[in-house]
Amino acid sequence: MRIASKASRLAVQVGLLVALVAAGTFVMLRPYLSDEERIFDEGRINKVVSQGPVTVGHVEWKLDSLKAYTTLLDKDGEKISMGEPAGSIIIVATMTVTPRPGVFLKDRGFTCDALLRDDRGNTWDTEQPFDYPLPTYCGDDDHPFTMDKPAQVAKVYLVPKSAVPHLTGVTVEQLDERMRVLITP
Repeated sequence: MRIASKASRLAVQVGLLVALVAAGTFVMLRPYLSDEERIFDEGRINKVVSQGPVTVGHVEWKLDSLKAYTTLLDKDGEKISMGEPAGSIIIVATMTVTPRPGVFLKDRGFTCDALLRDDRGNTWDTEQPFDYPLPTYCGDDDHPFTMDKPAQVAKVYLVPKSAVPHLTGVTVEQLDERMRVLITP
């Protein structure tokens, strides 16, 4: 009887210890497992699509091309100076952007940000070259946007030459939905 009693007591103690460790682990990790805002801020990609189209925040995006250049030319064939540092490469992402119902078209334009991303987690913001043949943002008086009508936009980035082989695509995001999509070429 003593052996059976000791064995059952040991089984109960081990079971209680396992339950306490599991509960403690859950309580410690719960803030990290369910903190959507923190995970989004750290750069999590929710979805990866090849070229698109993909709709994020009532805007449909399609990546038409992602090309590297050493210089940019304006519509007259003149070099566009962007004050690029030595050894940098100009990346141009040509995208088709379609505003869908739900987008606020202020003065026939809206905010359409897209970041260039590499496989190491680095991102680059867009540059605004003056006199580029395509609009470089979605709120240009010369290139107004209309609801449900696609239009091309050029997103221009300056990146170090060493980053070019590691580029993976362009990310578009919607903060309210905590949605970030990587569009690959």
